[in-house]
Amino acid sequence: MTTTFFSEAYRETPIHLRHIIPLDFHSVPTVPDSHVWPKSDEFSSDDDRFSIPIVDLNDPDAVKLIGHACETWGAFQVINHGIPLNLLDDMESETRRLFSLPAQQKMKALREPAGIAGYGIARISPFFPKYMWHEGFTMSGSPVDHARALWPNDSARFCDVMESYQKKMKVLAEQLTHMILKSLDISEQDLNSNILGSPYTVLQLNSYPSCPDPNRAMGLAPHTDTSLLTIVHQSAITGLQLFKDGLGWVSVQPITGALVVNVGDLLHIFSNGRFPSVLHRAVVNRDRFHRFSMAYFYGISTDCNVSPLPKLLNISGQTPRYRSVTVKEYVVIKSKSFDEALSLIRI
Repeated sequence: MTTTFFSEAYRETPIHLRHIIPLDFHSVPTVPDSHVWPKSDEFSSDDDRFSIPIVDLNDPDAVKLIGHACETWGAFQVINHGIPLNLLDDMESETRRLFSLPAQQKMKALREPAGIAGYGIARISPFFPKYMWHEGFTMSGSPVDHARALWPNDSARFCDVMESYQKKMKVLAEQLTHMILKSLDISEQDLNSNILGSPYTVLQLNSYPSCPDPNRAMGLAPHTDTSLLTIVHQSAITGLQLFKDGLGWVSVQPITGALVVNVGDLLHIFSNGRFPSVLHRAVVNRDRFHRFSMAYFYGISTDCNVSPLPKLLNISGQTPRYRSVTVKEYVVIKSKSFDEALSLIRI
């Protein structure tokens, strides 16, 4: 269902193969010019005093803390979330196994130009003049077809782990969505009945290989997510950064067992901008370690309209800042205009 939806939405903006096929990172002794990014003069902080909030889901004030984190940072780290640590370890192990395959083998699972599932460069690549030091593998539901192409006789464990993880993530995403809405004094009865009924979900595995000159490369360029919210499990290696007004780029330090939750564009629209869709990026590790992350994107029913929630407008006395759009319409706008998508639907 999700794969078909994105294929239809992306049919208007197919991507050229040069923006799908990753570099064979292990074959290059230096960073090629195609992957050299200009030095940024933006401030970047690794100071632990400037870090996103950590929310314990067992805390009686968790709803309030989540609402404050979404409003002030657009993100938070969550602990006691119910995802078994051994499943997180298995995810990391299988992700490493996939990206450790030879480049020619990974190419057997290459993503289609108008598709979403499979191996390739991040879909945001065409919007930037330089390539990123990144390779990804995307799925929605079972990855069995691509997995069999990668491991003709040994794909079962990979599929089992990925499917188990997605099931657990869906439960957590639903829980977090209800807590976020509750922080806005919004109940399910205040929503169109089918908004949360058939959400679209996407899991993306990310690989940031060791780099011969990390200061000249970019892992994943600055962007916001199209989702309602995104849940990220990152390996123990630092790389994820969020942009915070007044502070610049702030590193999200990995915490064992914690997951990073960030606000996506759809929640930004629903909240009328109160919960900002956070700009984030991935930098290449300075110590030349190979870094991995797994991002679970949670959306809403694809045939729904998205607009500022009427009850929220009534409570706040605000006027809507965004016009109503369908999820598909917004995905198409984002695939064409990228960082201008929210401004293009602003009233």
